[in-house]
Amino acid sequence: MPSATFQFPKGFLWGTATAAHQVEGGNTNNNWYKWEQEGHTAHKSGLASDWWGGRWKEDFDRAAESGQNAHRLSVEWSRIQPTPDRWDEEALERYRSMLRGLRDRNITPMVTLHHFTDPLWLEELGGWETSQVVPLFEKYVRKVVEALKEYCTLWCTINEPNVYNIEGYIRRNFPPGKSDIKLGLQVQANMVRAHAVAYRLIHQLQPETRVGYALHFRPQEPFHRWSPLDRLMRNVKFEAINLAFPSAISTGVMRSPLGNVRVPEAKGTQDFFGLNYYSVDTVAFDLRKPGELFSRSFFPAGADLADAGMNSNTPDGFFWAFKWAVKTYPNLPILVTENGIEDSTDRLRPRYLAQHVHAMWRAVNFNWPVKGYFHWSLVDNFEWERGWTQRFGLWALDIETQQRTKRPSADLYAAICKENGLSSGMVQKYCPEVYSKLFPG
Repeated sequence: MPSATFQFPKGFLWGTATAAHQVEGGNTNNNWYKWEQEGHTAHKSGLASDWWGGRWKEDFDRAAESGQNAHRLSVEWSRIQPTPDRWDEEALERYRSMLRGLRDRNITPMVTLHHFTDPLWLEELGGWETSQVVPLFEKYVRKVVEALKEYCTLWCTINEPNVYNIEGYIRRNFPPGKSDIKLGLQVQANMVRAHAVAYRLIHQLQPETRVGYALHFRPQEPFHRWSPLDRLMRNVKFEAINLAFPSAISTGVMRSPLGNVRVPEAKGTQDFFGLNYYSVDTVAFDLRKPGELFSRSFFPAGADLADAGMNSNTPDGFFWAFKWAVKTYPNLPILVTENGIEDSTDRLRPRYLAQHVHAMWRAVNFNWPVKGYFHWSLVDNFEWERGWTQRFGLWALDIETQQRTKRPSADLYAAICKENGLSSGMVQKYCPEVYSKLFPG
């Protein structure tokens, strides 16, 4: 039986990722709280993972004991600026305490400034549909960075702007629950402008910092490669989902199937590329689905599926995502800002984790500049419109008692972090079913 270790470069970042509304609990002043109360979600967030109540301390202890040296978290705009004319200094001090807590545990923080949620007062002003959001976001970013820059030099401006747009303005799963593709394009353009403004402001306040954004990158494959219609729909859907933000930042022109938008001030406004990768979609032409751009997305028969069938275990797509990122942003450092699988029984997560870490190692050995990996997620959290039906955590959460229970994949990830690599022994112990795939011969 072959024995080896896939080693990563010295200084590689190994961490987990979380988001404020998903773990804090008690957020009652943002659009997602309102969305929950209106009955649009499977469950309500409630206490979530009770980080606002202080349980971040024990979860950060778990991360540190697991050998993690980085953590990505977000701050909640509606807590920091509860009304347009008021800043909550106590909320900022709580976030300072969290970042100090990470630093005290030798964990490097990455702070995300916008992760899906908006203050209710901003929603009442028109949210991201109106251009006035750009100076409002700039004002908020200035306040946060001035307050937290002592502890953070790694910033993510906006998380998954493409998901915010698709789920809120096409599929109606996110607030504001509209079906208006053109309005969604306007929202996306305003997010690009806000990112560009934030990028320059952060560098003005903190010249030595690194600033980027996190893109949900979802590769697409045509159902029938011989079918020109399937290939066409794959290309349309790939561009619609993946290319608006990257094209704006690489060229200054935001590309869209509905037309292009010039945003010249956005060109070159990132110091790293944040890659959120989960799975690959198969796409087929379908006249019955005009709302999905006359296509349907699905997983092929025999796919290695997660609990809810929302994602599949497709590590080749992860490698392809790195290849695409290097081609789109030559020589720009890549940070995997999210990667994980929903799996309440932990039957799939160990092999998903091992195979995706191996795919990332392959990318590193092509000399592609992959510098870190943030697993989604540290502990089970509130998964947006899906509520508590999906469990992404390395630690399971009992939402009634707030008790955490370590899953086997937590031990596997701890071994990877401490070794700074993936060994044949780890695979043999935690996911022997994929041993021959990763260590053939």
